[in-house]
Amino acid sequence: MTEQQDYREAARSFGAVAAEYDRARPGYPAELFDALERLWGWGLKGARVLDVGAGTGIATRLLAARGAEVVAVEPSSGMAAQFLASSPTLPLVRGGGDDLSFHDGSADLITYAQAFHWTHPERAVPEAVRVLRPGGAIAVWWNVHDETVPWVRARDRRMAAALPARYRGYGGISSFTGHFEPAGLAVERAVLHWERRVTVDHVLTDLTSRSYLASLTPEERAPVLAAEREAMFTEFPDGVVVEPFALDLTVAVTPS
Repeated sequence: MTEQQDYREAARSFGAVAAEYDRARPGYPAELFDALERLWGWGLKGARVLDVGAGTGIATRLLAARGAEVVAVEPSSGMAAQFLASSPTLPLVRGGGDDLSFHDGSADLITYAQAFHWTHPERAVPEAVRVLRPGGAIAVWWNVHDETVPWVRARDRRMAAALPARYRGYGGISSFTGHFEPAGLAVERAVLHWERRVTVDHVLTDLTSRSYLASLTPEERAPVLAAEREAMFTEFPDGVVVEPFALDLTVAVTPS
């Protein structure tokens, strides 16, 4: 099995940690959706949106709050169950980005929040283009810890040392978004910076939901999380962490 196949296999781990994912993963600032509208050139209110790889609905709920007519698309049964528990009024379709069960030209916008790297872009991009109406757009984004901050870099080093075969950090996104321009899409990009204040325990719960830890057994995770708890309390003795994020957004617009 290749490294790329191993990487995609890790996506199956999310169902078992869906509650932790929903409880601890960061949301998105309003500025993300302002930037999405600006780069797309259309507003979200009334837009027909497919949120692919919706997970537990963190982005789906925010898109709906902006007035979008949003349908979540999620392949994992565990994540879908948590989505329905957290967002019972929002529609959900089981499926993934490589094979969208929607009619041609039926969507204005297709979003992939923290999810596009789980697709096969050579299949997902043509599928998205098929489903989008002229002038519609693909929007992909990743909430990434800001590696210009020393404690974030130190944690990356700890994770890489503890999980050398699993932890890849933030990188390689261009290998996914690089599929847009060859498909004839007009591509725009923005990076937004924001932060949240959470407890150390919240940070550890968030880590539990990351694929490189979620794909381990509880017994394998325990020493990694214990070491990380000790390191985080050394860095933040009052137990309060200011988490800095660089929110990487790419919007690819189809020809009108």
